[in-house]
Amino acid sequence: MEKDKHLGLRIDSETHGKLKSLAEFEGRSINGEVLYLIRQAIAQHEKDHGTLNK
Repeated sequence: MEKDKHLGLRIDSETHGKLKSLAEFEGRSINGEVLYLIRQAIAQHEKDHGTLNK
């Protein structure tokens, strides 16, 4: 089984604060919220442009 990948991310304080508030509102951790948003963006892109390669 392949291990999860690590992604370091630099983010400004204002965006971090808003992301934290959004995550709390949605009942997710910040990491969970970031993954959710990335998956949503990928799904929308694939809907508009077709499946992406792995």
